[in-house]
Amino acid sequence: MRTKEFFNNVMAIFKREIAGYFGSPVAYVFIVIFLVLLGFFTFYVSHFFEFGQADLRNFFVWHPWIFMFLIPAVAMRLWAEERRMGTLELILTFPVTIAEAILGKFLAAWVFIGIALFFTFPMVITVAYLGDPDVGPIICAYLGSFLSAGAFLSVGIMTSSFTRSQVISFIISVVICLFFILAGHPPVIDVLTGWAPLWLLSLVSNLSFLSHSVSIERGILDFRDILYYLSVIFFMLFVNAIVIQNRKAS
Repeated sequence: MRTKEFFNNVMAIFKREIAGYFGSPVAYVFIVIFLVLLGFFTFYVSHFFEFGQADLRNFFVWHPWIFMFLIPAVAMRLWAEERRMGTLELILTFPVTIAEAILGKFLAAWVFIGIALFFTFPMVITVAYLGDPDVGPIICAYLGSFLSAGAFLSVGIMTSSFTRSQVISFIISVVICLFFILAGHPPVIDVLTGWAPLWLLSLVSNLSFLSHSVSIERGILDFRDILYYLSVIFFMLFVNAIVIQNRKAS
């Protein structure tokens, strides 16, 4: 009985948030900008046609960098807007738990981003027309992109709970996402080298979104990579729950 109630409450929040996206220009503007940016970087920056290979590696390599800016823009309103409008306290008086509210909001935004990813299917058609690509790596790359989008989103929804200012939430989220992208690469490792112990360098290196997406984009589904993304999502949502709980208690 409790499981059914949990599902119903999550779905109620989910439908509310999805309606909020598609009931305003936000969804359509995001999807258009997402598709235009991906097309620009894939065809013009990466020289897709000059590359001479019928695959989507130069397409998926840009996903994390575009996600770093666009997903925080989607997530920044999830809690900040509730606090600014004074509806956070109202939601917390509903017969829903904090976990149900967070999960409903997160899933709605994640599905919305998944819809945006779905609209990139003309890229697959283009590659299939130009050559004979291996479908396996393409499917794996889409899965990896969806998982990384969920990780970026979990960061955004967490920072949104910190403040009622969407701009501040956006900036903090972009900075954290940039760290997750660059972790394990020279800009971050160079700062730590010389004073940080080896175990810390290894830990930071393993936090990189890019290093975990490379093998998935090649068509290799490693359970450790999937577990990593799910762990990031769980941790960020857990911190989100703590912040909201403290707001409720105060």
